Amino acid sequence: MPTIIDNHGRQINYLRLSVTDNCNLRCQYCMPEEGVQFAHKHELLSWEEMFLMAEAFVDMGINKIRITGGEPFVRKGLMDFLERLSRIQGLDEISITTNATLIGPHISKLKELGITTINVSFDSLDKDRFNHITRRDQYDTVMGNILHMMDEGFNVKLNCVIMDGKNTDDIIPFINFVQEHSITVRFLEEMPFNGQSKGKQNLKWDYIAIIEHIKNHFGQVEKLPAAPSSTSLNYKIKGAKGSFGIIPSYSRTFCGTCNRVRVSAKGEMQTCLYATETIDLKSLLRNYVNISGLKFSIHTALQTRHKDGFEAEEQSVTKKSMTLIGG
Repeated sequence: MPTIIDNHGRQINYLRLSVTDNCNLRCQYCMPEEGVQFAHKHELLSWEEMFLMAEAFVDMGINKIRITGGEPFVRKGLMDFLERLSRIQGLDEISITTNATLIGPHISKLKELGITTINVSFDSLDKDRFNHITRRDQYDTVMGNILHMMDEGFNVKLNCVIMDGKNTDDIIPFINFVQEHSITVRFLEEMPFNGQSKGKQNLKWDYIAIIEHIKNHFGQVEKLPAAPSSTSLNYKIKGAKGSFGIIPSYSRTFCGTCNRVRVSAKGEMQTCLYATETIDLKSLLRNYVNISGLKFSIHTALQTRHKDGFEAEEQSVTKKSMTLIGG
């Protein structure tokens, strides 16, 4: 099996592939209220181009692909693409990050394809708070689809971005929720990638504050083992059916073992979430259709990766909205 090793000796085996930058929600931490300028259809990689690119990555050693957006299910043709993707030899896992507003009609087909690892962006168990954060009234649909996937045996993870003054009151209810359900909730530090951030910010609710808040309420918690490349610190409360994790997305304690690369819906390859420079894979796919050249460009880019997100950010000038980065 081929492997990709970057310039810091890290094995890269995980591709986060955004299939669209469009989204039907307007979450406060992801984009400004007025939205952003989404790409025109001709700017996006076609499904065929995405498939060729995915094949190239798998040939090089990628064995896990996460489909992200925007919201993946707003783009027509996604399920056909996933079915085709599921037949690539050497691709061990396909997972999806979604807001779960549109996934309902596709749950049975996803299960048939073996795509049952689903991360749901879900920032509050309180309906009013959820609608305020997302600027849309979709709580009942999302919760219904989460419960449906749980009933079907999916590996569901709820991703909750902790925002001071907005949803910190949800931390304890989420822990209570995973005590009663075989599900994982992960609390994410808020990142200043909402398209309106200015400079470095002090983060009140970092991963240390979150875990201390939970311990103060529940007492001691059990630390769970995690893979070296895991982005989350994982825990469980004794007797609970589910577990919880904390992702230090702003503190970046996981950068040293990063095993992932991102490609946007426009074919921009990003070797670090916190960097602004990208590699244009779309031109290689459209103008040359040369898989060897594509692989060479991917390999070359991965030999110039930043050591960590702090180094990357030092050399970055602007911040993109998260919906344009690909989650």
